[in-house]
Amino acid sequence: MLWVLIASIVGGTLLLAGIPKTRDRQGLLRTVRGYKLLPVPLEDAVSFALPWAEIVLGAALITGIAGRWAAAGAALLFLCFFGGLTINLLRGRRDLDCGCFAFGSHNIPRIGWFHAVRAGAFVLVSAALALVPAGAPSLAEHLLAVALAALVLVVVVTAVQLRSIVHPGRRPVDDHLTKASIELRAASPLSRY
Repeated sequence: MLWVLIASIVGGTLLLAGIPKTRDRQGLLRTVRGYKLLPVPLEDAVSFALPWAEIVLGAALITGIAGRWAAAGAALLFLCFFGGLTINLLRGRRDLDCGCFAFGSHNIPRIGWFHAVRAGAFVLVSAALALVPAGAPSLAEHLLAVALAALVLVVVVTAVQLRSIVHPGRRPVDDHLTKASIELRAASPLSRY
């Protein structure tokens, strides 16, 4: 059951990455071009095929259909992501959209070693799924593992979303009011800001 849980988490991650990309093909094309790794004719092909590859591999990992082949495909896909991120980080090019899950965020897109390490971890996990033989679970075990994986992914997505809007330790003043807040503190020792 552990292998089904891990495969379902990897598969769910691929689905979470692939589905939004089908709705923003231009954003994905801009991201692929931004990495400056492929010849121009391949950039368009990759931006078209990538979301569908993620969706197909993710669904195959979750359902267990061609599980070892899907895991090998996922390992190869994550290896490409790892390579693209690492090459650009070594070039000193950090002002790129990761292209992992969504595009056009409000923040300036930046990649970091976290992204490369995360992709590398997915390479290792996917390769382990492809190489280590796992017994066939019962239908109940499979469904339980998929449900647990869904729960894990919901918790992670919720935490990431909360992290983007909740900033512990920051004062409750909007960014555009920071200067005014500083002036108020300097003028009034009674101000709580």
